[in-house]
Amino acid sequence: MTDIGEAISRVHRAEWARVVATLARRLGDLDIAEEMAAEAFAVAVERWPVDGLPPNPGAWLTTTAHRRAIDRLRREVRREEWHREARMLADTPEPLGAIDDDRLRLIFTCCHPALAMPARIALTLRMVGGLTVPEIARAFLVHETAMGRRITRAKTKIKAARIPYGVPFRDDLPARVSGVLAVLYLIFNEGYLASDPGREPVRHDLTAEAIRLTRLVVALLPADGEAAGLLALMLLTEARRAARVSPGGELVALRDQDRGAWDRELIAEGHALVRARLATGQPPGRYQILAAINAVHTDAPDARDTDWSQIVALYDQLLRLDPTPIVRLNRAIAVAELDGPQLGLAEVDALPLDGYHAYHATRAELLRRLGRSGESRAAYGRAIDLAGNTAERAYLTRRRDQLAGP
Repeated sequence: MTDIGEAISRVHRAEWARVVATLARRLGDLDIAEEMAAEAFAVAVERWPVDGLPPNPGAWLTTTAHRRAIDRLRREVRREEWHREARMLADTPEPLGAIDDDRLRLIFTCCHPALAMPARIALTLRMVGGLTVPEIARAFLVHETAMGRRITRAKTKIKAARIPYGVPFRDDLPARVSGVLAVLYLIFNEGYLASDPGREPVRHDLTAEAIRLTRLVVALLPADGEAAGLLALMLLTEARRAARVSPGGELVALRDQDRGAWDRELIAEGHALVRARLATGQPPGRYQILAAINAVHTDAPDARDTDWSQIVALYDQLLRLDPTPIVRLNRAIAVAELDGPQLGLAEVDALPLDGYHAYHATRAELLRRLGRSGESRAAYGRAIDLAGNTAERAYLTRRRDQLAGP
């Protein structure tokens, strides 16, 4: 790919959701916002190799898409109506109220209570996170066709119910925050461990944007413990980013990471948030408990110093709030560290997660520790088939190939 082609690709990743969010606020229609953004990027592919990269690519794209939207209104709407619409689009944007960030405002808009929670999350991941339908489907562990239908239905309901793309009132924010936090966490996770094999294994653009938006939510709702908990969780996870992938492009397991490469500033901020929430004496929510688990990990100077009994206790607490198979899987990993691989494997084998790559990767590691090499190799193979992240696949492949064949 040429240099300008690579530049366009980088801009697309960085600016797609931002352009869509701005257009959705101005136009009040998600489908048109997506279409106009796509047209603007198509124009960029034609123009930028000739004219060069503009000084502000995001502003160039937004302006181009906006102008094309006005042109479309002029073509499609009756003459007496398009004058009014074009004037409205050309006017100074409305005051932003409680939220002064287009992408965060669009997240709160997509997380309208009229939509079912799975639809809110899927739609926002597509429109704001810029994730593809296959990426979102992998996050939900469902088929991409079903996910595509879910997103289409959500858009249709917004249009049919005339849900406004206006700024939510401050009193409306708490009722929508759970869906917003779920979206931000999924965006962060896609960056932390990208599921698309065609992308880089760790997408700092997504993790950084998720952290930025979560900071805005915390600023909006400083009394919300789960918002602070999610921010702490993201910071403590992001702190390990530099140590997570080897120079050869292979995932590095937590126990093998160079802890000297961890970002101590992010860890200190994350720990401070966890302590502040504990000091309130209020019962912690899901994100706060996950942040506390990560605080235990990042507090250990060496993997051998990890307090696994505390981690198991925290997972027990989390299970009371979120009794899902994935939480049980993570608890089983901690049990294996505390009480041995046999007990951990017994818990893992009882879980209905055959289509989840981490389930098979966990089984492979535990079977390996028990000396059951043939079964371990088979489990590694299944995990490799299901994993989309290239760094993770490289790690699993090496681990499998270290074992003797059947």
